[in-house]
Amino acid sequence: KILAIQGIGRGMLANLQMLFKDGHIETHAELLRKYRPSMLELLKIQGLGPKTISLIWSAYQVCDLEGVEKLAREGKIRELPRMGEKHEAKLLKAIEDYRRIAGRFLLDTAEVLAEKLIEHLRSTPFCEGIDKITPAGSLRRGRETVGDLDILVTGPGCIEDESRQKLIAHLIRFPGLIEVIAQGENKVSFRHRNGMQVDVRLLSPDSFGAALQYFTGSKAHNVTLRQRALKMGFTLNEYSLATLEDNKPVAGKTEEEIYAKLGLDFIPPELRENCGEIEAAASHTLPELLEPTDIRGDVHMHTVETDGRNTIEEMAEAARGRGYEYMAITDHSKNLAFANGLTDERALAHIERIRAAEKNLGSIRIFAGIEVDILGDGSLDLSDSVLERMDIVIASVHSHFNQERAAMTDRLLKAVANPNTSLIGHPTGRLLLRRDAYQFDLDAVLKAAAKHKVAMELNSYPDRLDLSDVHLRLAKQHGVKIVINTDSHHTSHLEKIRYGIKQARRAWLTKADVLNTLPVAEFARAMKHGW
Repeated sequence: KILAIQGIGRGMLANLQMLFKDGHIETHAELLRKYRPSMLELLKIQGLGPKTISLIWSAYQVCDLEGVEKLAREGKIRELPRMGEKHEAKLLKAIEDYRRIAGRFLLDTAEVLAEKLIEHLRSTPFCEGIDKITPAGSLRRGRETVGDLDILVTGPGCIEDESRQKLIAHLIRFPGLIEVIAQGENKVSFRHRNGMQVDVRLLSPDSFGAALQYFTGSKAHNVTLRQRALKMGFTLNEYSLATLEDNKPVAGKTEEEIYAKLGLDFIPPELRENCGEIEAAASHTLPELLEPTDIRGDVHMHTVETDGRNTIEEMAEAARGRGYEYMAITDHSKNLAFANGLTDERALAHIERIRAAEKNLGSIRIFAGIEVDILGDGSLDLSDSVLERMDIVIASVHSHFNQERAAMTDRLLKAVANPNTSLIGHPTGRLLLRRDAYQFDLDAVLKAAAKHKVAMELNSYPDRLDLSDVHLRLAKQHGVKIVINTDSHHTSHLEKIRYGIKQARRAWLTKADVLNTLPVAEFARAMKHGW
């Protein structure tokens, strides 16, 4: 029967039979003996490929991260063929970067794991004893990367001993759980097979709000909040807000009542980073943050004409299904040869196809656009006469990431000054947990963007989230408007807009700061520097 499954042949069947019979696969064990497990970690270091790792092993019999770093610091990597001092320095920087991000996970990875765990807990026969299951921590705050995952569970089933033990027994049967790190009466910590640690806490309904506040806020936010509580004669912990004199609880069921007792407006989770939110809540000056319903369109998406997976019509139907008033097709330009980027001639023909699709669909505005490459000298990858025909021009860097800071700054300033540029796409070029931002003077670029009325993109894709929340706040200070996009290459990617909205909220952005909250006619003018 297994052979009937596509992709499984007799060799795979034999391996499966060996695995279930003996608990291991001999070929796998032989490969581990030959290549050493630590070599797999070395492959995660930028600049270390199989050939280089093999070269280091042959010369020094070193195959682990610490050993390679020691060789580099001793100047021994540069002595190898095709290596040099610069390569050695880059390797040390790559190891430093890897250590800095090790143990972090993208936001969507944490979210998917949380959803699966919540579904698993809800599937228990004792689920009637559960009232709420809520992610807390950096996931709830919308941090761009997540370390550990915190899940809070409350309800009568979390209090009574027998039902709590049954709930814990069900929890540790969660698929993908590979190690229980700690297990107590009210908390289970485990390691998932993707490497993430998960902490599940079972709580009384009376303390759910206090725990949610405690395990959501950043350390700095919580310290400042506890100091405020002490000054007001209270003590605040994960169980309750209580009087300092006799430890009598005065709030704890909800976060709202805790903040209210401390004389504060409710502080949205995304703002709890101790960046002035407590002072703003005390003076009733918290901003009215951007909401998902404020977004009227998504204007960065690709089709089968370049490296997308769906047609113009399919992308438009998906956008319309989300209730959008408008969207844009922005395929790549010719410099991205691997993505089958558009030449001038193909771009003009593509505009006509977009116009025809808009006419046929009727109920959604489809802007004809392009994601045009910013070349190494700052010029744009298509002729001005073609770009002038576009409704939207997203100018993006896709090459020469290692330019010197001054050269990259001049490159971006030239692109911003081009009269056809509507916005700069994923402005810093970073890929979270994979590639740092390229070096440039962001302050100078934002000043130029404000002058030329060129918007900055907030790319919602979870491995970009570019601009960061800090840079978004800087853009707002300069008076630069933001466009939140998904950079979708498939209809299923459109839902990732929610990550960009979270990022915008973390940056204290309001509806007025984001151009694609505008009605269609006003947005069209904004793309031609009319904001």
